[in-house]
Order: sequence, then structure tokens, then C-alpha cells
Amino acid sequence: MPSDMFKTLLRHIGQYRTAALLTPAFIMLEVVMEVLIPYVTGWLIDRGINAGNLVGVYRYGGLMLALAVVSLAMGILAGRFVARASTGFAANLRKAMYRNIQRFAFSDIDKYSTGGLVTRLTTDVNNLQNAFQMILRTSIRAPFTLLSSIVMCFVISRHMSVVFITATVVLAVILTFIIRRVSATMAQVFQQYDRVNAVVQENVSAIRVVKAFVREEHENSKFDLAATTLYRLYVKAESLMAVNHPVMNLVVYGCIIAISWFGARLVVGGQLTTGQLTSLFTYVMSILMSLMMLSMIFVQVTMSVASGKRVAEVLNEVPDIVNPSPADTEIPDGRIDFNHVSFAYKGGSGEYALHDIDLHLSAGETLGVIGGTGSGKTSLITLVSRLYDVTLGSVAVGGKDVRTLDLTALRDAVAVVLQKNVLFSGTVLDNLRWGNPAATLDECRAACRIAQADDFVMQMPQGYDTRIEQGGANVSGGQRQRLCIARALLKHPQVLVLDDSTSACDNATDAAIRQALRQHLPAMTRIIVAQRISSLRDCDRILVLDGGRISGCDTHDNLLRTNKIYQEICAIQEEDGGDFDAPRGRKEDKP
Repeated sequence: MPSDMFKTLLRHIGQYRTAALLTPAFIMLEVVMEVLIPYVTGWLIDRGINAGNLVGVYRYGGLMLALAVVSLAMGILAGRFVARASTGFAANLRKAMYRNIQRFAFSDIDKYSTGGLVTRLTTDVNNLQNAFQMILRTSIRAPFTLLSSIVMCFVISRHMSVVFITATVVLAVILTFIIRRVSATMAQVFQQYDRVNAVVQENVSAIRVVKAFVREEHENSKFDLAATTLYRLYVKAESLMAVNHPVMNLVVYGCIIAISWFGARLVVGGQLTTGQLTSLFTYVMSILMSLMMLSMIFVQVTMSVASGKRVAEVLNEVPDIVNPSPADTEIPDGRIDFNHVSFAYKGGSGEYALHDIDLHLSAGETLGVIGGTGSGKTSLITLVSRLYDVTLGSVAVGGKDVRTLDLTALRDAVAVVLQKNVLFSGTVLDNLRWGNPAATLDECRAACRIAQADDFVMQMPQGYDTRIEQGGANVSGGQRQRLCIARALLKHPQVLVLDDSTSACDNATDAAIRQALRQHLPAMTRIIVAQRISSLRDCDRILVLDGGRISGCDTHDNLLRTNKIYQEICAIQEEDGGDFDAPRGRKEDKP
């Protein structure tokens, strides 16, 4: 899994590959200059200061200055290229994830929570950006500095090099222990991040409901629980990582004491010069600081592996519904055929939501769909535009199996107004042109007149240029529904599917919309899902669903004579004005 994950992620370096390759080159040149400076410092002390050679002091001092300037220039170039590579890598990951999410079928979206996807696009990608920057810069600098410093130590004194090797082994053992413990904890941390984001997203999107029911304290408790759990997990991980610093200090000071003790004896014995001992002190600090940087790399990479897996999971997700190849783009008319269709949701209970639906609509026919909650109404209509794929059987539009049709052509031909009507930030015109980006103002007004929206739009402060807030917060539910219907009509579809899309409209407006559709778009096939009998009474046929099966399909008058479920629905609505989803055979007690 890790190798596949790395391959998936590294494919998205893309146009920043050159910057990523140049960064290590400049860093290695920077390190070479830095490592040579302490060695020249030893010459300056031994051959200049201790020898009383002022010319030597200037010569070696000038050489040190030149090395420092070159090192600075290399460091600046490395920093510039690593910033370009890491931020570009993160940008490519976000774009690739977002594009793939846009390709997801409804069944793919069902696998991920909204909060989880937001976390992957933000926190997880940020972690990968930091890790990539650290890998490009620190993971080259630290080991190269470590090896170069050890080599220089061997050049100066082989006896003293034993001290560094011992310190390296001790730190390696401790770091391995820390990393293993942190890795498991960080995986739990990112799962909890998803939960926190999910709570926030749900609360903010439903803030009006929260306030209407005075449930602020309840929501605060939910968030406190999620945030506290995240806090505890992070404290556990950070506590383990915090052990790294004191251990490093212990080893550093131990090395300094050991070098001071053994180095002083070697200087007195004439086996080591003062300048060489000074250089060794510098190198021991470089070696141990490199080890500390390596430990930080391991910790960061350990944290990022969990993020990498989550990002790669989204990048590698293959949508359940893809465009066929070759794809048929011709849809001659609005005929719809359900050929013994059965359907079950992936990741659900495994039970069929629809059972053996065999139904055929002629072009221009209007079909009403009614049934209790969970009867399969929404499941049925999502199959027409291939938002989901059938499990058994087939659905055909224009006489062609939807699985053979180009998705764009199919969804342009079949306009769906779903139960949850969504408007986006922007003007009324911006929202209407989601249906047809090239639509003129006159075309938008014509669609709005059919949807009974033109009057209220013209009464807005700026008419069609009035700004709609996010989610349509500044328009009523009925207005939002009518704008969504107009948006769908601008696609000039051959089939229009309305999933309870006039539920927030009064009966008069609902009737006016249906009348306008019949009058202006008589050739359009229409499927209308509704809870009110009055919305379906004048349909050519009415489909009654019960438990995912067809209970009846006929005209209103015929169903009243022959279908028991339809009779009960009518009786409840006309006599009691109640909810026909109430259990059958039982009437509510009247006062």
C-alpha cells in the first residue's frame, strides 16, 4: 500500500518536477560549503592565530567568508525552488482531488462524508505539502550534513569519531521507538478530524434549524465531545514526540563532555591541535543537529503517511458511473422504459429499494409517482438520468439503454429537479444559467414565466441581477423551488423529472406550473413525484409504489376504483388532511 500511495502522489508533481530536482542540488552545494567552514576555522587557529601569522589569518578568514557567501546563495536558491515545488505539488493534489470528486457518482459520494472530503482537501494536503518540503530540503540536508561531518571527523581524528558513532546508534534506537508509537496515534487523529469537520459542517449548514429548536447547547456538547477527543489524541501524539527533544539534549551534552575529556587529553599528548579540537566541537553539533532534523522528518513523514493514504484514496477512487466508449449522443425522443428493473444501494443494507419495475412511458406523456416514505420514488427517478446504475434490468431513454449514452447528452436531455433544491452564491441570472450558460435574459424570463417565478423576481431590488446568498438563504422555499424548475427548463430537455419540487408552493402556484408545462411544452415527457393527490390528478397515468414495488399504474379515476393504497391516500388527504404515511387501517383519534 505505501509504495502504491507514493506512486499516486508523486504523479502529481507535474510541472514542478524541475524545481523539485534542483532543490537537492543546491542544498548539497550549500552543505559542502558549510562543512568546509569549520575545517578552515581549524587552519585559521593553528596556522594563523597560534602561529602568529597575520597573513594566514586574513587568507583563511577570507576563504571562510567566501564559503559563507556561496553557502548563503545556494540556500536562497534552494529555498526558492523548494517553495515553488511544495506549494505547486499541493495545488496539483487539490485540483486532481476536486476534479475526481466532480466525477463521482452518487454511489461514490455516499462512501465519504462531506467533512471527510473537506479534511482531505485542506488538512491532509497541508500535511503532505509540509512533508514534501521537508523531504526535499531537510531530508537531503540532514543526512548529507551528517555523513559529511562524520567524514571530516574521521579526517581529523579517528579516535574521536567513535563518540559520534555511539551517539548515532543510541538516537536511532530511541527514534525508532517514538516513531512507531506516534504513527498509530496519528492515524486516529485524522479520523477524529473528520468527525470534528462533520459536526461543524452539519451545524453551520443547519444553523436555522438549530436556532429554531433552541438546540445550541446540544450542538455545543456534540462539538465539545469531538474536539475534546481530538485534543486527547493530539496530546498523546505530541507527548510522545516531546520525548525527542530532551533525549537529543542529553546526547548532545554527553558528546560535548566526552569530546572535551578525550580531546583535551589528545591535545596535551600532541595527537590533536587546538584548531582541530575546535573543529570537532562544531562537527559534533552539526552531526547531532542533523540527527534531530532526521527525527523531525520521521515524525512529519509518519504524520503525513496517514494523510497520504486518505488523499490517495480519493485520487484512486474510480467512479462507479463512467462515460461509455464509444458513447451514443443521439437521443431521438423522450420515451422512457424501465425493463424489469431492480436496484439496491451500495453500502446500504443490501436489500433492494426497487423490485422488478416494468414500466413504459411514451414521449410527451406525464407520469405521476406517489407512495409512502421509503417506497422507492426518489430511487426510481435517479435511474433515469443515470445518477445511479440499475442493479438488475435496464433503463432506456429514447429507446436506448442509458448505459450506452453519453452522460452529458443524457443529462442534458433529462433535467432533474431533486428534492433538495440548491441555489448557489451569485445573481438570479447566474443561477438560472447553470441550466444553459448561453441563455439570454429573454430566455431566462420565459423559463421563469413557465415556472411562475418571473413575477417575484421582477419585484426583487435588482430584478434578475439580485444577488442570491449561499444556499438561497434570502429567498423562500417556494421561490427556491420555482427558480430550480426554471433552471432545469433552460436545458430544453426532452424529459423533465420533478422530485416533489413544488412541495413548498401553494396549490394555486402548483397548478399554474403544471398548466404552463402542458401549454408551452406539450412534447416534453414529465415525471412528477408528489405527496399531494391534487398535484397528480391530471397526469396521464399515476404510478403507485409500495415497498419498492408497483402497486398500480393507471389514471386517477381508475386507481380510485381499483387500487386500495391509492384509495387510502385519497381518503386520508381529502377527509382528514393528514399524512398518508401514517400506518394503514388506523385513523387518528379525533377530539
